[in-house]
Amino acid sequence: MNFQPLGKRVLVKRLEEANTTSSGIIIPDSAQEKPSRGEVVAVSKEVTELACGNVVLFGKYSGNEVSLGADKFLVLETDDIFGIIG
Repeated sequence: MNFQPLGKRVLVKRLEEANTTSSGIIIPDSAQEKPSRGEVVAVSKEVTELACGNVVLFGKYSGNEVSLGADKFLVLETDDIFGIIG
């Protein structure tokens, strides 16, 4: 994959949430919310506060979903990212 975001944007791959509760109840896919955590895969040259490999927290409905090859990613503006986890 060769993708370079422009402006103050980053490319993020969503991290999957657990599909079972702590008591062992399995949550079906139709009832799950979209994950709001992801790993930064690519960063534009204008973004200095994030790096590839950072795990970030972002808004549930933020960004634009794109397919690159067989994988789906989000293109997020840095303003849509709440912070770095870890």
